[in-house]
Amino acid sequence: MAMNDPMSDFLTRVRNAIQARKESVDVPASKIFGKILEIFKTDGYIADFRLMKTNTQGTYKIYLKYEGRKSAVMGLEVVSKPGLRIYAPAGELPKVLNGLGTAVVSTSKGVMTDRQARQANVGGEVLCQIW
Repeated sequence: MAMNDPMSDFLTRVRNAIQARKESVDVPASKIFGKILEIFKTDGYIADFRLMKTNTQGTYKIYLKYEGRKSAVMGLEVVSKPGLRIYAPAGELPKVLNGLGTAVVSTSKGVMTDRQARQANVGGEVLCQIW
């Protein structure tokens, strides 16, 4: 079956694994997912991730992070969808929970956080938000 929105599928798999208190979750690999996972790891939302070469595409094994019984991820949502892309200039990039969360932005200089994009003064497509 064809997947219409890989980004929503990726985030839903992570969200479901967190709700089920899983230790890890597997998602199909792509370059953009790799960049997003690097951002999640740097900001402390996940413990680690590894690329598993199982077939031509491969998969990412994401190791989720918990602090006691609580997950490091409180919320996760897709902003830009295939039917409605959301673009924002550098000055209008969203601040998730007044700067406590992170918005992931695809810019002309690569995939970066909202803070990095504001600092570099570039706008782009807002992919997702995590807090």
